[in-house]
Amino acid sequence: MIVGFWLFIFLLTAGQRAIDPRGPDGLSPAAVYHIGLEYLAWLLLTPAIFWLSSRFTIDHAAWPKHLAVHLFAALIGAIAIDFMAGWTLGIFMPEHPWADFSSGARVLNFRFLDELFIYFVVLAAGFARDYFWRFRERQMEAARLRDEAVGLEARLADARLHALRMQMNPHFLFNTLHAVSSLVERDPAGVRRMIARLSELLRYTLEGSGSQEVTLREELNFLRRYLEIQQIRFQGRLIVTEFIDEDTLDAQLPSMILQPLVENAVKHGVNMIEACGRIELRARHVDGMLVVSIHDNGPGIEALPPEPLSSSEGVGLRNTRERLEMLYGDGDRLSLEQSPLGGLIAKIRVPFHTSRDLRTSLVEAPA
Repeated sequence: MIVGFWLFIFLLTAGQRAIDPRGPDGLSPAAVYHIGLEYLAWLLLTPAIFWLSSRFTIDHAAWPKHLAVHLFAALIGAIAIDFMAGWTLGIFMPEHPWADFSSGARVLNFRFLDELFIYFVVLAAGFARDYFWRFRERQMEAARLRDEAVGLEARLADARLHALRMQMNPHFLFNTLHAVSSLVERDPAGVRRMIARLSELLRYTLEGSGSQEVTLREELNFLRRYLEIQQIRFQGRLIVTEFIDEDTLDAQLPSMILQPLVENAVKHGVNMIEACGRIELRARHVDGMLVVSIHDNGPGIEALPPEPLSSSEGVGLRNTRERLEMLYGDGDRLSLEQSPLGGLIAKIRVPFHTSRDLRTSLVEAPA
């Protein structure tokens, strides 16, 4: 860029000299040599001026000293270029009226003022160049810090989700073991079946992929094992029905997100009535959302403590809310509603997506 700039200035000056009617014989070869050597000197001096502009910035606390350095360098550079121009003028164009000026006369007559002006123009370009590169570096550093912040936020969110999941696993295990212990003396055969199902559940949680989302099909398989334990516990007083739309089975949702809702239906619904308990599972695809509901035939919201639902929720429901908010943002992701036909309806609403949708979005994402 420096070479191109000074080549352009040389051609512009030579062209102006060639068409200037005040010139005696137009653009002679001697004038071309003289102009070319002068701008060649400026070309060689420009990198040094750029280095000084980046080394001695005027936005620094020591700007008076740096400004003095630039003034001194400007005088030395301008006088040096002017001496060189006078020397080449005496060689190539000895008849020129300025060719017989001595060095002292050139300084006393301020013949170097044009070169001083050019020096300051180059120095200003150096400052602009230095500011541009520093601004670009700050932008790149800010972008890098933003990327790191996003990565740290993602890792923090993943760690929090993992902690919530790890908190939920022991909670689920303790409650299931309590259900097993309640039948040890009354139904040993049932206890053996419960322990077998419990081992399958533990194998699922321990040997799973560890991903935050699974398909609804996988989640239902896990839920059926848990409900089978509860059916053994209630000795035929628990009936489970499913109304699952076929197109929802491959939809993604957080792993183990339905178990706390079913556990709540058992604890605050089925367990609170003398009649046969019923739990109904539904899954639908509605307006781009996966809606999963668990309906029990218990006493409903009236059986809950009078405090707000948020304060009466246990570890399972509280963690369910937090996981849904962290994965999908704020919104009415989990709701507890009184059914008009009696009982409580727990619903979760998450954006409908499959693993194929995620792969497609990654492929189509711009680089």
